[in-house]
Amino acid sequence: MRFFKFGVIRCPESFSSYEAHCVPMIGWLEGKVAIVTGAASGIGAAAVKTFVENGAFVVIADVNDELGHQFATSIGLDKVSYHHCDVRDEKQVEETVAFALEKYGTLDIMFSNAGIADPMSSILEFNLNEFDNTMAVNVRGSAATIKHAARVMVERKIRGSIICTASIAGSIAGSGGHDYVTSKHGVIGLVRSTCGELGAYGIRVNSISPFVIATPLACQSLNMEVSEIEATGNDSAVLKGITLKTTHIAEAALFLASDESAYISGHNLVVDGGFSVINSCVPSITK
Repeated sequence: MRFFKFGVIRCPESFSSYEAHCVPMIGWLEGKVAIVTGAASGIGAAAVKTFVENGAFVVIADVNDELGHQFATSIGLDKVSYHHCDVRDEKQVEETVAFALEKYGTLDIMFSNAGIADPMSSILEFNLNEFDNTMAVNVRGSAATIKHAARVMVERKIRGSIICTASIAGSIAGSGGHDYVTSKHGVIGLVRSTCGELGAYGIRVNSISPFVIATPLACQSLNMEVSEIEATGNDSAVLKGITLKTTHIAEAALFLASDESAYISGHNLVVDGGFSVINSCVPSITK
């Protein structure tokens, strides 16, 4: 793994202290083109910033047009573009991919990050209409983005990277809402299934499963403040001394998007500080 692919390593004359001073330089995605869905805020917005910092051109895809345009302008329209995309509508996903091709001429990375989480409820009081909507966004939306990104990559012989945002709730159950837990299990299954077919074309498909993270989506769904969610996460965490932030997930996405992960596919990268290997259920996040 070439951690300093674009960097310079300055080494002291003596290694007696076993120290090396390294100056990493960004550029892992130099010249590449990415689409990030659900990119106007939270994990998606952090990924856009990280991708751009590493040399990529990015299409910000979201349903919040005002926020999306503001975010794009704040980064710089020479590096990013905004395009409205409701991932529940396959046509809009297809149009977003076509927009990226028209704007930038190619598509190397698809980060399927758009997702929702409804308030937790008992199965005895389960709202199946809300369940259908959660599945439409989280699973059907991921399927649509994989489908249309892969079509372009296959046709143009692009050895691309497709990444989906899952969750530790996709591997272990517990106090997460039934719809959310089910949908994230589905996302991981979709990634594992599609990597087999797309691997024949040199296309990698992976997922990222974050631990408790205070995104705007989580705050809205749980009706909690950022500080409250982070406190809950820190209390439950196995790895102490650090609070999980959206930037940590963005850096994981950067790795999976880059050539540094060239032989990684079908993998669910769990970013939870070891929580899921120690515990059998997700922490309770309720007021």
